[in-house]
Amino acid sequence: MYTEKVMDHFEHPRNVGEIENASGVGTVGNAKCGDIMRIYLDIDENQIIRDVKFKTFGCGAAVATSSMATELVKGKSVQEAMEVTNKAVMEALDGLPPVKVHCSLLAEEAIHAALWDYAEKNGIKIEGLEKPKSDIHEGEEEEEEEY
Repeated sequence: MYTEKVMDHFEHPRNVGEIENASGVGTVGNAKCGDIMRIYLDIDENQIIRDVKFKTFGCGAAVATSSMATELVKGKSVQEAMEVTNKAVMEALDGLPPVKVHCSLLAEEAIHAALWDYAEKNGIKIEGLEKPKSDIHEGEEEEEEEY
């Protein structure tokens, strides 16, 4: 069901933890599955991500996508980090089962939320960055449940 890379990042996640006095912190969740992801960024004066850490409450795929997302943005510029999409995270993990694709979206949104926090703290605008949603389903119409 899961690729070797997903299992590796779940069993041996990279960059777990917090960064004290982080340049930017982004927290996003998915109310439907209960996953919560928090990404911490340490960004230098040249807008390079020196360090990145994450804390995730969720399933194995949520942990794996968080871990891989941190690996993909570490050492990159803020603008390069903006280009890390959920598709890039999935490809780096050699794929995810269809029911777990939302985990990669959460990872992308958490990075964007942390970049938004960084931009707000520093009074700057990051091209292409929009205000993050706290729940990745925010703005969607509620599905009617039938009983």
